[in-house]
Amino acid sequence: MLEAADKIDIPLDRLTPTMEDDAEELEPPQEARYEEEPFFDGDEFQEFGSRVQDNEDLEVEAEVFDVATLKALYKLVHDGAIDAVGGAVSTGKEANVFEALCDGDDVALKIYRVETSSFDDMRYYFEGDPRFEGIGGSKLDVVQAWVTKEASNLRRAADAGVRVPTPIAHERNVLAMEFVGSAGSPAPRLEEVELENPGTAFDVVSTYLERLYSSGLVHGDLSEYNVLVDDGDLVVIDVGQAVTLHHPNSDDLLRQDCRNVARYFSKQGVDADVETLYTRVTSS
Repeated sequence: MLEAADKIDIPLDRLTPTMEDDAEELEPPQEARYEEEPFFDGDEFQEFGSRVQDNEDLEVEAEVFDVATLKALYKLVHDGAIDAVGGAVSTGKEANVFEALCDGDDVALKIYRVETSSFDDMRYYFEGDPRFEGIGGSKLDVVQAWVTKEASNLRRAADAGVRVPTPIAHERNVLAMEFVGSAGSPAPRLEEVELENPGTAFDVVSTYLERLYSSGLVHGDLSEYNVLVDDGDLVVIDVGQAVTLHHPNSDDLLRQDCRNVARYFSKQGVDADVETLYTRVTSS
């Protein structure tokens, strides 16, 4: 069960990230040329692709497993990030999440659909982020940068003491990360459970907001739909759209997060005030 927020044992030190800190974190992604890599075997790849596409558990739109995505999965297999791809876990507007295995453990595969992703909406969340200055103009450029950004944001959030899925590897439009749940069943979202102690849960989510902000990030879409409840722990997901504090609308996005969190927990009987939460986050 949830304990108080002090079960998160990383201190809330105030950080002041700079443009230089962010810019040095990673390099813009480059389109992979898998056929030129030593690991690539054309016949083996064809067999791998056929196995994936013929898997009855993978009854999804054809564009999810296009040739380029299959090559990315093939590379993840060769890198040891995954051993096998299983069935679909969830389907979103821009990405599908599948179960995979690595050394017998469940892994979540988030696969962005390049052709149907909201390309212009994605670009908005790169504004002011020095890590992604000068990304290309194609849909693939944007989606590939988004996956790199999501993996980077997951690492930064975890370093700040926010419970998020641990990123494992990413290739092109595919992100492999910790599967949050058990026995192949994903953990429920916050809005799907009845909380025994909503006040404690509110304190934990508020602490997560503080820690993200202290690390230089704003989630930008935090709500009961983007928090999982896993064996009593709250796990923040969908951090691809999280922006740095350099984003021109980071404050508006933070206020949106505070409104969403306060609204949900107020309905659970918690004394959750938007302005009080905003002040707590920005004063930490």
